Amino acid sequence: MTNMDIGINKADRETIAESLKYLLADTYTLYLQTHNFHWNVTGPQFRELHLMFEEHYNELAIAVDDIAERIRTLDVAAPGTYKEFVRLSNIKEVDGVPPAKEMVDILTQSHETVVRTCRDVLKHAQGADDESTAALASDRMRAHEKTAWMLRVLNK
Repeated sequence: MTNMDIGINKADRETIAESLKYLLADTYTLYLQTHNFHWNVTGPQFRELHLMFEEHYNELAIAVDDIAERIRTLDVAAPGTYKEFVRLSNIKEVDGVPPAKEMVDILTQSHETVVRTCRDVLKHAQGADDESTAALASDRMRAHEKTAWMLRVLNK
């Protein structure tokens, strides 16, 4: 096999991939959190939240794949176990089943956490002139900012 030469040196690719691992772990953890809340939400907003959470976790499932594939494109192994995701994620698991209003608050905070992780990825990608990763991070950041906004207004 030939050496990789995409215009980003190995050290920068590894640094970028490491930051993407955190984004992957955060995104996967948020996916699980959202899916859990989809299954367990109750109350007067059940239908609205149940359907919204389903839209969110479907979008997150696609994002997880995109992020993992970008890590692989940089020639680094992508994490893929719960153990690794727990270690890497900035989003902590929720015990029990919170009420619907609290679910919305938790998901809002989790999306904001992912936004901050995206900003870290973006910083590393821009520093190495990695436009592909920068575009991915920017797109993910925009999606999470919008979702956090939509969730935030539900509990006003």
